[in-house]
Amino acid sequence: MSEPTDPQADSHRRSPIGWALMTCSLALVFGLLGLLVYKVAQGNPGKGLLASIREGKKPMAPEFRLKVLWRHTETWNTRARQTLADGRISPSELRGTPVVLNFWASWCVPCGREAPRLTASAIAHRGEVVFLGLDVKDFSGDARKFLRTYKANYVSVREGGSRSYDAYGLTGLPETYFLDSRGRIVSHVLGEISRAQLESGIETLLRN
Repeated sequence: MSEPTDPQADSHRRSPIGWALMTCSLALVFGLLGLLVYKVAQGNPGKGLLASIREGKKPMAPEFRLKVLWRHTETWNTRARQTLADGRISPSELRGTPVVLNFWASWCVPCGREAPRLTASAIAHRGEVVFLGLDVKDFSGDARKFLRTYKANYVSVREGGSRSYDAYGLTGLPETYFLDSRGRIVSHVLGEISRAQLESGIETLLRN
């Protein structure tokens, strides 16, 4: 007959393994927690950008380099047109000229309502301000149909992902950013832009 096992002694014999397992479990939990916090923080990188704009700090516009979706330069100046040689556009290439950057999508109803205001303003400020559309979360075919429908007279680029959407701190569509000739964001309009807001933003650009 085998001798009875001493539970206390057995517990002591297993304790190094138990401690190791517990340590690994805690490390895993804290690692996952840290990753979660990092992901949440990275999920809205543009939050600080919007705060800087509201505080009047004129932050630099986040960089992107996107393929041109709509190559209409009727209202662009000669210098801006030269940036289209490689079929891509970035904010840094447009420095030297104020920019009205409009985020939009074909499925966005307010985008359709504001489109005629943007094209009219682009004509009114032809040569002195560059209008640039950035189509996001959209199909390229639908986007081109939208631009044809509203007779867009300025260039639009397209991003298939959400990198620029996140970098600029967007919470929806449309949104419009006003970049001065140094590439700094001096003003921002959330949602459908009115004619008064558009002209006010451009006036601010031309003063900088």
